[in-house]
Amino acid sequence: MQKKTIAHAGHETFKGKRVLVRVDFNVPQNEDLTISDDSRIRAALETIRYLKKSGARVILVSHLGRPKGTNERYSLRPVAKRLSEILGEEVKFIPTVIGEAARAETNNLKDGEVALLENVRFHSEEEKNDAEFARELSAHAEIYVNDAFGTAHRAHASTHGVSKYLKPALSGFLLHKEIKTLGEILHNPVRPFATVIGGSKVSTKIGVLKNLVGKVDVLVIGGAMAFTFLKAQGKQTGKSLVEEDRVDFCRSLLEEFQLHGTKVVLPDDVVCAAELKSGATATIYSADSIPADQMGLDLGPKTIEHIKKELTVCKSILWNGPLGAFEFKGFEDATYALIDLLVELTHKGAKTVIGGGDSVAAIEAKEVNPELFTHVSTGGGASLEFIEGLELPGVACLEALESVGSSTGHPQ
Repeated sequence: MQKKTIAHAGHETFKGKRVLVRVDFNVPQNEDLTISDDSRIRAALETIRYLKKSGARVILVSHLGRPKGTNERYSLRPVAKRLSEILGEEVKFIPTVIGEAARAETNNLKDGEVALLENVRFHSEEEKNDAEFARELSAHAEIYVNDAFGTAHRAHASTHGVSKYLKPALSGFLLHKEIKTLGEILHNPVRPFATVIGGSKVSTKIGVLKNLVGKVDVLVIGGAMAFTFLKAQGKQTGKSLVEEDRVDFCRSLLEEFQLHGTKVVLPDDVVCAAELKSGATATIYSADSIPADQMGLDLGPKTIEHIKKELTVCKSILWNGPLGAFEFKGFEDATYALIDLLVELTHKGAKTVIGGGDSVAAIEAKEVNPELFTHVSTGGGASLEFIEGLELPGVACLEALESVGSSTGHPQ
């Protein structure tokens, strides 16, 4: 997974060159379309500033939402405005993506200037990785940089197709940090190494769980997916979400982890209610005997203490997926307790990596600063596929680093 970064290429590579940079500016907005959270914009600043300092003519390309054709609600114009404010200089917004008019504007950029193209998903060809669309998009530039880890698992025109026409195709700093951090914790962790896997369904985490066999010392399983594992152990799960067609898989997986000496932590007790809604009457039951009319919606206090005991001795912890239905009041305790624990363990020197998606949503809901962890991934789907051990098209298409040596791939 070692890829050549813009720092490996060096400042001189970019002087006077038009550089197409795929960023992830898929940011949340208020009703008036102003940016409500600019963290994804700020995550790309290191790469943008390096290229500006190099004298590159920076052409940014991103998607925003799922517009299904041209839709002003999903225009990147407000993003260009916010980026201009952050950089303290104008970022030229180009209201089209391809074509002569757009190319005329990018051709007129001066060294160190930055432009942002309109939402690339206004064109259906983007997600189809259409070769002709990719060729037209690449006509804006001479060099390609991917810094959008959040879309690196998609073989789209702007994440994959353009790399066939623009050489070199390089990694930006954010993408480099993501694959380096996730790669290290998966393949060379400081032990003991624990993973906490949550979420609603086993079926969405099959690849992840299989890839963790033989790699982890401690495996904590929470969220609704835990009930399929409890069912595999012959326990009463009531109305809890159980994937009946995955019970045998869970049973054999538990045996595999046991053979490798992995300590698996499943719920000891569960917070249950008759239905999933905020403020529903909640009762704690043993994980052995959930009543037929109740569904498990969070992990109970005994389980939380069990998790704390196991994780406190670990030096590396990877977390993907909430431990309960934290979006509903009354069922957030286990997820929030885990967040507090990870903050504490990070402070004490443990390496904590959060794998994007709903885990990040829980951190945001609890209003915890992401910088209190070692690393919070910017890509939910991409981090999940990376943890599964799958090849990410947006990474695979980049130029390989032939001799890594002691280089970090970051600017000196």
